[in-house]
Amino acid sequence: MKPERDVKAASDERREIETVLAYHDEDARAAIGTLLDDIRHLRRQLALAEGAMSRGMTRGWLPDYDRR
Repeated sequence: MKPERDVKAASDERREIETVLAYHDEDARAAIGTLLDDIRHLRRQLALAEGAMSRGMTRGWLPDYDRR
């Protein structure tokens, strides 16, 4: 059996997806386009933060632009 937390997380995720689709009038292509724009924006923000932070401030941590 799955723990209750996993079921709740899946339910929350489904609600998020439905909210995104409703915002875009059920147009999945528009929703995907907006999400891709958000990803590009966040990657630029991460690159700016990387340039502004010192290695000592982050204790050697470097941002990773891809999920692992």
